[in-house]
Amino acid sequence: MGNEMAGKVAVVTGGASGLGAGIVERFLAEGASVAFGDIDVEQGQALADRHGAKALFLPTDVAVTEQITSLIDAAVERFGELDVMVNNAGVSGKMHRSFLDDDLGDFERVMVVNLKAVMAGTRDAARHMKATGGGSIINLTSIGGIQAGGGVMSYRASKAAVIHFTKCAAIELANYEIRVNCLAPGHIRTAIVSKSAHGMDAEQVAKFEAGIRATMRADRPLEREGTAADVAEAILFFAGDRSPYVTGTVLPVDGGTAAGKPLPKKKPKDS
Repeated sequence: MGNEMAGKVAVVTGGASGLGAGIVERFLAEGASVAFGDIDVEQGQALADRHGAKALFLPTDVAVTEQITSLIDAAVERFGELDVMVNNAGVSGKMHRSFLDDDLGDFERVMVVNLKAVMAGTRDAARHMKATGGGSIINLTSIGGIQAGGGVMSYRASKAAVIHFTKCAAIELANYEIRVNCLAPGHIRTAIVSKSAHGMDAEQVAKFEAGIRATMRADRPLEREGTAADVAEAILFFAGDRSPYVTGTVLPVDGGTAAGKPLPKKKPKDS
């Protein structure tokens, strides 16, 4: 831990738990002032209380565009500027046995939370950054937006759209020295997976998650499972001063999953 974010002000959506909380805590540890929002008021406020005056929590439902605007405005009012915006909040949508069983009933909510909120957060942050000479915007997508596959089709479509939007925004906002990049985590164990397992009891959810982890483990070259700290480390690269000439980039943090299938393990030779 150093002081890479000293003097910087950051906003993080979905910051009360999971990847978002990891990002908030890493930014604070690096000296930043951080405003973050989430629908989980109890957990979000508890996180802010643990970190004192440099942390500001606001109840925020990113499905309501005005609440994103209010979060960003509150950060600027409290801390004086805005240097970094992390559009992290997301939902997975319902898991179905087959796309043929999908009634698309959650399509609008998934698109609003995963795509429209990212667009609104990017726009509102850029309005402030333009006036102060630039900044860094980081949007969270997923390897599900990079690689084709089955299941949670609305989620996959929304995350693919985030990638294209990020590149478009990077081109337009470059005129104001605003960098826009995208981070694509692989399967990092957070509550978002279990929330897609609708209608399951605790034992079924555990089996569901174990099955997903086993599939992901078989698909990635690096054996170990990723953590929120791995994602926060990559976010820090985009947020700090180590990437001043990087924009429009999509960085997978997935143990190599997007690169390709792992090679079969070699059997040890008989001694």
